[in-house]
Amino acid sequence: MRIIAGEFKSRRLKSIPGLDTRPTPDRMRESLFSILQPELEGAVFADLYAGTGSVGLEALSRGAASVIFVERHAKAAKILRENVANLGVETRTRLLTESASRAAMNLDARIVFLDPPYELNAEYDACLEALGESRAELVLVQHENRRKLAASYGTLERTRTLKQGDNVVSFYRRRAQAEAPTSMPG
Repeated sequence: MRIIAGEFKSRRLKSIPGLDTRPTPDRMRESLFSILQPELEGAVFADLYAGTGSVGLEALSRGAASVIFVERHAKAAKILRENVANLGVETRTRLLTESASRAAMNLDARIVFLDPPYELNAEYDACLEALGESRAELVLVQHENRRKLAASYGTLERTRTLKQGDNVVSFYRRRAQAEAPTSMPG
């Protein structure tokens, strides 16, 4: 696994042997970040179910100001810390080791990437409901092609999908807030 483009282009990342994590394939990350590039500069990016950090570190490499990683799995968090240290970006990252649905309630990030293990069905809805009430402007959800997500969660509305094989990333954007009512002349 490697960083595809940006400041850390071609740098290798450590990964976890076995099937405990499911890294986002390079081709999917490349397509995703080609779409995201104009929105990344200076953004706070959150990577929920971060695994070894490949998505969040790609965001950092391509111009995000900082990344908040959320990862409870001890082996993955250890490897993620090593990847962050190897790139020398400790001051631009933060790792939360709590549940993603709990962290989602208080995230202060403009862009959020959510990629729970496919078998944790309830986590999709729990995280998306929490993010629908957060300040996130753009939420990206990686899921299996056969998994159907709702068209909206709170103030988030699905605006696009990116499909590659069995992998899909659904894009949810914050709906524009309704204009405040004007007061009636008295």
